[in-house]
Amino acid sequence: MEELIDIKMLQCKRVVNEVLSTVDFVAPDDRVVFRTCEREQSRVVFQMGTSDAERALAVARLIENDVAGIDVNMGCPKEYSTKGGMGAALLSDPDKIEKILSTLVKGTCRPVTCKIRILPSLEDTLSLVKRIERTGIAAIAVHGRKREERPQHPVSCEVIKAIAETLSIPVIANGGSHDHIQQYLDIEDFRQATAASSVMVARAAMWNPSIFLKEGLRPLEEVMQTYIRYAVQYDNHYTNTKYCLCQMLREQLESPQGRLLHAAQSSQEICEAFGLGAFYEETTRELDARRAELLTRTPEEAREPAQDDSGVIKMAVKFDRRVYPRQITPKMCLLEWCRREKLAQPVYETVQRPVDRLFCSVVTVAEQKYQSTLWDKSKKLAEQAAAIVCLRSLGLPEGRLGEESPSLHKRKREAPHQDPGGKAQEPALPGELCKKPFVALGSGKESPLEGW
Repeated sequence: MEELIDIKMLQCKRVVNEVLSTVDFVAPDDRVVFRTCEREQSRVVFQMGTSDAERALAVARLIENDVAGIDVNMGCPKEYSTKGGMGAALLSDPDKIEKILSTLVKGTCRPVTCKIRILPSLEDTLSLVKRIERTGIAAIAVHGRKREERPQHPVSCEVIKAIAETLSIPVIANGGSHDHIQQYLDIEDFRQATAASSVMVARAAMWNPSIFLKEGLRPLEEVMQTYIRYAVQYDNHYTNTKYCLCQMLREQLESPQGRLLHAAQSSQEICEAFGLGAFYEETTRELDARRAELLTRTPEEAREPAQDDSGVIKMAVKFDRRVYPRQITPKMCLLEWCRREKLAQPVYETVQRPVDRLFCSVVTVAEQKYQSTLWDKSKKLAEQAAAIVCLRSLGLPEGRLGEESPSLHKRKREAPHQDPGGKAQEPALPGELCKKPFVALGSGKESPLEGW
């Protein structure tokens, strides 16, 4: 798989997607950064871009149970990678290379590999790969070009061969797509020319993935249609699908089909450009039906955290920001009421449903639990809904426009009062009223949850 940056992965949450039967690593903005499935678990190698050993290990531990191996990209010459000290920038820092790889080898249960480019001199290259071998990695991939060289420059098969003859671990030859690899048989020829254990194919595989078929290349139209079907079935983002198809079309981008692809702004439009409109509609219906089926399951069937529903007061309500004053929310009203009644502050327990990543919150006030039966798109909205249920159940104002909320308005007008020690104490600001510990069911961790 293509390189993913460590910092980006560390922001992700692992989510089991029951609709697609995949494991998704989802960013805070709900974008899927990495998606894999059981079918490829024993074969997919996760390649990361990193410049820090501890971050690399944290990523490895996050994904190690869902992949077959972990690779560190030390050969990417692109600025986005080298600017952050990753990719080919690591080649000038052997100490950092050694620390990253040694940390990964000791800290993860999966085989660790790395990919490098060759250095300006053969002597320096051999010295580096020997040092890398001593870290305990399982194999090393070598792109037979220097950092500043590009695909139009010839690949140095002789240098890869010298590395293969020097090391005892497997050497994977890379960089042959432009000059050497046009069909399946060429892969073996390139392997023999470099004396490598195996070959890593990048561009040639992107141009036509059927290059791995012993029977020979399949027609490009057939390959693209097969790829599109997989992309739709696994809900691949259309921009990524479009990019990969453009790489396959290459010189045909100016053809009528290429122009349709270039104009496509959704997966549906991509499918229609390739005569797969009916397939898209059918697959979408199937996924929607699967999603609906999962949503109707009981909590036990949906594998949600177990909750004791006895005595929980429930209502079907949602929080609508438009019907509340700018600086007043139900959570603020509930917290203020608890303070006035000398009760412990409300405690919110929020869970996220894996099927659609929606949230539901239960608030506990005076040992009574309150919950909205409607799920929301964020923790904050779910907590506001739970607060509304509590306030309405107790017959208390919730702060809506046109609704009198004496306690909150009174606090704004009051002068600072004296605490027992005689020191003036300012009233809490509206934005501070809801700051409190947040308990997420099933996580075992506390994290601050800012108020509205």
